[in-house]
Amino acid sequence: MLAACGNEPETLDLRGRTMGTSYSVRIVAPPGDSPVALEALRQRVAARLEGLDSLFSTYRPDSEVSRFNAQPGVEWFGVSPDFLAVLEQSVSVSQLTGGAFDATVGPLVVLWGFGAGETSERIPDPEEVGRLLQATGSAHLQWRESPPAVRRTRPDVRLDFSAVAKGYAVDRIWELLSEAGLQAYLVEVGGEVRSRGRHADGRDWSIGIENPDGSGVAGAVPLRDAAVATSGDYRNFFEHGGRRYSHVIDPRTGWPVAHNLASVTVVSPTAARADALATALLVLGPVAGMELAEHEEIAALLAVRADEGIEVVRSSAYQAFIGD
Repeated sequence: MLAACGNEPETLDLRGRTMGTSYSVRIVAPPGDSPVALEALRQRVAARLEGLDSLFSTYRPDSEVSRFNAQPGVEWFGVSPDFLAVLEQSVSVSQLTGGAFDATVGPLVVLWGFGAGETSERIPDPEEVGRLLQATGSAHLQWRESPPAVRRTRPDVRLDFSAVAKGYAVDRIWELLSEAGLQAYLVEVGGEVRSRGRHADGRDWSIGIENPDGSGVAGAVPLRDAAVATSGDYRNFFEHGGRRYSHVIDPRTGWPVAHNLASVTVVSPTAARADALATALLVLGPVAGMELAEHEEIAALLAVRADEGIEVVRSSAYQAFIGD
């Protein structure tokens, strides 16, 4: 059991690298007489994250997803329960959003030059876009739970869980801390966040939302027993022929999105769900994205580019969550 040495709650920090990004865990240790037992917990957190990276990293040829993608044919491929859980979460959001989110879009992202390494800044051949689009879509996937396994209906289908894996990792560390008996903490992996309880000062955790125009923090989300994720198109893009091409590829068309929605922030019970929904709403755009958020009661904040700057639009569920 973690405990602070004094009579007041103490905030403890665990930090490191995982999934090609950073992670941080802030723990409110209850007051007590025992010294803080951080090292064992640090090792458990690091080991769990390393295990997840070994499943979902597209940079590691020995990862579970890389081995699935590399296998020839369309035979059943045995997977871990974590792999299957992320796949099912991805397909669920894909079905909810009419295909605006899809874990098979990775080859199109690479074709547009937004894979590993630098942006290529070139427009691919439309015929090649069309060819890869034929292998895009959750309908090409089948799975079973006992024993857990996945197969594809055509051999050129590839999986990439980059838009949900970090959120899923947050949820698994959140559960690990809960199982350790902790009551108040904040878990963050690559900007995806989930909280439990309150900060050491008794207030809700406060999560800043970056302004897409680079002018700092646009606002803050008070977070208690919830998760938040933000997706944006403003960090990774190139311009060609007077048009802006972002790394956000619409799985339904194979082309980068062309609307004026700059970023989406979603609050949800789990970080994996928030992560996937933020990406899906960003693909859908300001009109269709907000329509879905209202219909499904998704707590979403949309930052839209307008002539006078960034316009912030909040769904009813988001407005109710922040209480303003």
